[in-house]
Amino acid sequence: MKRVAVFGLAIAGAAAARALVVRGIEVVLSDDAITHEQRHLASELGCTIVPVATQSDIAAFLDGVDVLIPAPGVAPHHRVIVEALARGISVRTEIDIAYEWEQQRSGGPRPILGVTGTDGKTTTTMITAALLRSGGRSVGEVGNTDLPFMAAIGQPFDAFVVECSSFRLQFTDAFRCDASVWLNLAPDHLDWHGSLESYTEAKRRLWAYSRTSDVVIAPVDNEMILESARATPARCVTFGLDAGDYTVSSGSLVSPLGVICSVDELWRSLPHDITNSLAAAALVIESGLSAVGEVAAPLHNFESAHHRIELIGHFDGSAWYDDSKATSPHAALTAIRSFECIVLIAGGRNKDLDLAQMATEPKRMAGVVAIGDDADAIRRAFEGVCVVRDAMSMDEAVALAHGMAENGETVLLSPGCTSYDWYNNYNERGDDFQDKVRQYFARTESSS
Repeated sequence: MKRVAVFGLAIAGAAAARALVVRGIEVVLSDDAITHEQRHLASELGCTIVPVATQSDIAAFLDGVDVLIPAPGVAPHHRVIVEALARGISVRTEIDIAYEWEQQRSGGPRPILGVTGTDGKTTTTMITAALLRSGGRSVGEVGNTDLPFMAAIGQPFDAFVVECSSFRLQFTDAFRCDASVWLNLAPDHLDWHGSLESYTEAKRRLWAYSRTSDVVIAPVDNEMILESARATPARCVTFGLDAGDYTVSSGSLVSPLGVICSVDELWRSLPHDITNSLAAAALVIESGLSAVGEVAAPLHNFESAHHRIELIGHFDGSAWYDDSKATSPHAALTAIRSFECIVLIAGGRNKDLDLAQMATEPKRMAGVVAIGDDADAIRRAFEGVCVVRDAMSMDEAVALAHGMAENGETVLLSPGCTSYDWYNNYNERGDDFQDKVRQYFARTESSS
């Protein structure tokens, strides 16, 4: 690489620019709307920064460039990417280049484990890292996290766990993992990929460059993922609740090498918690980085990230949960299936997905509170299934949900949509929901 264009200057883009400059590579920067902070970054790094308001601007930005690194959120149909591909410029994501650099590392590359899937990536990545750390290893959780892979390879980690979003896998020319898992697949990010087929192909790139020395891990109950795994030259291992190399038997998580731990000892035992834990255990055991007997304690002590079916508390006889991270119908349905009877708070901004999938468990639904830009779509999805009420704010959503949970039903925020109508991200939405729940019941108690 002689001259690299970095487009999109948030966390991943800025990290890529810094890493490239450190290696003496000429870098040109841009973004859809260039800010003062981005101009300061360019000045600090000694890079040219170019606006892309017009087609001639884009031509100037890409002039003499041999590689374009787009930020993960930049869709393939963005005019900068379209123009780069038309010019024959190689488009690559930061995990791809980081992988290439790691292979050239003096002393040899460190172990790389990978996680992809529609849902559960972050939690499984975190569990995997926790299992490795319990064995005394320093681990970089990279990719679709706060630490880009390109920023991490210069740090003294012993191993990496890469959370591989479809955005990061879309433009890879070399990236591979010593062991990797594809957790599940459901329609998501269709507004970005354009079709389920394109989304699936992006996920499949996790294994595009697999070697015979690698391990690929697939869910036993998804035939498409399983076929994709078996089509690679790598060794294929399976996992599942009821079957697979890593499964549940006689109340315990088991592996081909013996019992991992009992379900009762697991950090949490909702169905998807069990499968995520099985997948993480398979990653560390099958890669040879951990022994079976080393994973029970960290699986017991693990603490999940916020906003993933997180218990806020028990109020007026009902348990209240925050699952703001569920930004797709498939993720919301996973949460819905975790409870017997719920009042669901759902909605936000849809990603061109079929929200009716959320209404396929009618016996569990005591009611729905519809919120956000696509509240109408939520209402249509649950028409004839249960009572649906609209809320114009999170305050109102909490009050309505409390009134609908008359018999102690669980109240669950699991939106099935993004947060980009009322909030900047799902963390902000979840934090606000938790605050509003506590404030509401504090007022209720003080007035009683």
